[in-house]
Amino acid sequence: MDRREALRGLAAFVAGSPLLKGQRDPFRPHPRVPGIAEMTTTFDFEAVAFEKLDRATYNYTAHGTAGEWTVKRNRDVFGWVDLIPGPEAEVVDTATEVLGTEMQFPLMVAPTAAHLALHPKGEHAMYAGATAAERTPMILSHVTTTPFAEVAANEGGPLWVQLYPREELEANRPRLDQAQQAGAQAVVVTVDQQAPYFERMLHDRHLSNASPRRRRPSQKPNPYRMNQGRLWYEWKLLDELHKMIHTPMLVKGVLTAEDAQRSIDHGADGIVVSNHGGRALDYSPSTLEVLPEIAETVAGRVPIIVDGGFRRGADVLKGLALGASAVCLGRVPRWGLAAYGADGVEKVLRIVQAELRLAMAEVGCPDLASIKPSTVRTDFP
Repeated sequence: MDRREALRGLAAFVAGSPLLKGQRDPFRPHPRVPGIAEMTTTFDFEAVAFEKLDRATYNYTAHGTAGEWTVKRNRDVFGWVDLIPGPEAEVVDTATEVLGTEMQFPLMVAPTAAHLALHPKGEHAMYAGATAAERTPMILSHVTTTPFAEVAANEGGPLWVQLYPREELEANRPRLDQAQQAGAQAVVVTVDQQAPYFERMLHDRHLSNASPRRRRPSQKPNPYRMNQGRLWYEWKLLDELHKMIHTPMLVKGVLTAEDAQRSIDHGADGIVVSNHGGRALDYSPSTLEVLPEIAETVAGRVPIIVDGGFRRGADVLKGLALGASAVCLGRVPRWGLAAYGADGVEKVLRIVQAELRLAMAEVGCPDLASIKPSTVRTDFP
């Protein structure tokens, strides 16, 4: 062995030593998750939620039906509504009451499913965060991962419940009875149709941690690929459900003045103008576009709640000016929950609350009663 071979052998021995750190993969990711105190807008929370969640879980919150045109339109519409400046209000009062539920702000947490996928404390954390943010009312989803009675046992803020009706009428009674006995202050009956598929979820089937969506055995195939779970809805359903509901009953999924009127005719105590966050029918109108005609038809007979793309306090002000009594936030508190748990939910809501106060002050509205259609100027296409 000559000197060169000896040095080469020694180098190979040293390079193969497990004690030599230089042999380890030099790539060391150091993604910095910002602290909750650094969050300034609701949009900041989505980025943190995206980093913390697996892709399929994030997409479940983000997706809409088909090409997601309506999801985009729900956001675009706020650019078509201008706020009209006025003499600045020195003091702003945002307190209100909707169907017997007292609210410090005209804001509610919309019913959304499966919170345990976002945070280990699931609906408990969402409810705790909403309560901490000036007792913001929460509507617990029918597709909750925590039973209503367990969530209600926390003795937090106002709690409503949402219902997807079942075709066999008596099958609805146990859920309604349990929720009302546990303290549900209102029942929100969803009546919009169910999307047949979500393109993002179809792609997610190829991710290793995504569970495939399978057709329910009880459903007969049809040539339109429609999910038949809600195709049987008829107006008489509201008449029958009303007999089981001893609290205010709201109808969610209304997008036309005609349907708002018929909902009232069939016993609705309130209307929720909603396109299911763009998850029901693609190319349906945004909720803000149809809100004025619905408000004109309702004419103050029942309160109107609206959801769909609301992210900022100024967005909420626009919804109130066009006829809503309150606004539901859906994706926004989910971002907060996934990012920081109950503290994230509280922070998200407090950001929107503060922005609403500021926007009201800037347009000269000292209270909710002073918000009028003239507070905004619309330019809908």
